[in-house]
Formats: sequence, C-alpha cells, structure tokens
Amino acid sequence: MRGGLGAVLVLVLSMVFCPSAAHAVPLSEVALAKKKPVSYRVFATREGLVGGVTANGHVIVERDHFVALPSRLGLATAGTGDRTVRVCADNGRCAYAPVWDVGPWNTTDDYWNTPRQTWQGLQRGKPAAQAAYEAEYNGGRDEFDRDVLNPAGIDLADGTFWDGLRLTGNSWVSVDFLWTGGVTRGSVLTGDGPVRLRAGATSAAAEIGLAGNAAELPIQCQKRGQTVAGAVRTTNLWDRVAPGTYVSHAYVSVPPGVRLSAC
Repeated sequence: MRGGLGAVLVLVLSMVFCPSAAHAVPLSEVALAKKKPVSYRVFATREGLVGGVTANGHVIVERDHFVALPSRLGLATAGTGDRTVRVCADNGRCAYAPVWDVGPWNTTDDYWNTPRQTWQGLQRGKPAAQAAYEAEYNGGRDEFDRDVLNPAGIDLADGTFWDGLRLTGNSWVSVDFLWTGGVTRGSVLTGDGPVRLRAGATSAAAEIGLAGNAAELPIQCQKRGQTVAGAVRTTNLWDRVAPGTYVSHAYVSVPPGVRLSAC
C-alpha cells in the first residue's frame, strides 16, 4: 500500500476517533471527558432573601435559581455560570445552578479544593460548618465567632430548593462542582427562568429537574428527538447532561467550533 505503515495507522486512528464528519470528537475532548468533577455530600439550606443582592451583584428574585458556596473561589462572574454546581436530592431530582453568592456561615471555606484557603486541618469535602456542628471544630463556631446552628455547606435559592429539587426542608444533597471536571460545557440561555431536564429527548418525557439560566451544563453527547423552538435556536437535537438526563439544545449555547458526539 502506498504510504506504508504510517498511512495505515492514520487510517485506523481516524476510524476510531472520527466516526462521522458531523459528530467528530477531537482527541483532546475524549481525554477530557474522562475527568469527572469532584463531588461531595453536604447539608443544604434555603437562602431566600428575595430583593437582596448576592456577592456577585445579582438581585435576588422570587423562585430564583442559583446557589451559594462558602468561598469566593467558587463564585461565578456576574451573569455567568462559569462556576456551576449540579445538586441532587435523595428524591432523584437534580438541579444545575450557577454559584452567585457566598455562604453559608463562612466565606473562606473552599472545602472542595486541596489545599484549602483556611481550616486546613479538615479533610477535603467536609465544610467547616459541618465539622463545627458535629464535632465542635473551632469551638463550634464559624469565622465570625457565631455558634454554628446547622452543618450547611451550600445555600439554595428558593427556585432551586422548591422547584428544582422539590425539597420541603433543609436536606443532605450530593453536589458536583462542575468546573473541576473536563467534559465540554454549554451555557443555558432562556432569557428568564430555568429550563426543564427530561428523562428523554422529548417534552413528553418525565421532568426530573431544572437548570437555571446561565448555568453551564456538561454535555456528554447529543441525540435527535422532538423539535423545539428555544431562546438560542430551533432544533431537534437534545443534549445528554447525565445518564438518563436530557435538555433541549434549543436553550444551550456552546463555544464556537465545539463539536459534540452522537449518543
């Protein structure tokens, strides 16, 4: 064969990593997709504070969709979701929300990082408030010398709490810190409220959660389904953001040049 062994290797690699021109996946994205975000189970409380202003300047509205983490190292730039979390409740519902505020309790407790800003004697993944509440860490007090009255490591805005997760009280939840992962992400653009997460690629499929406006979603792959006219485009493509979880690509913006594989 003209070109020898080198040509054969190029042909084989192209067959493995480029199954179709429409859904080619760059090698770098294949590698990045293997890096999962860090994830911890923490206690969640409801923030409320409608009419107040968050740490990044967002004015809180009724049934809002964002979260707060106890360090500015997890704070998203105003109006964006460059810091977004996936929060899942024990009832099976999940919500994707941008981090627009700082709290609860502490403001320098980046418990998802290593090394940590402060409280470096604690294991990664354990909020200082939880350690104070459960084991009298730091004398049972937060950084402002207040008695810690609950083990909260995340605050949820009302819409995330009530509508996204359908919680009725403060609860333990699983939190994925999505910016620590490597998969391609797209930004939710609705112009207003959240977009629904579905169990399939159609609006007839069960709603299993919500994604707030500006939240960045990890896109695993795409499949064709119901055509939807959204704020970004009209399309029959749906993005799989987790196993069994889809959102219409009509509401998702991806960076220029990004190619997404087919499910």
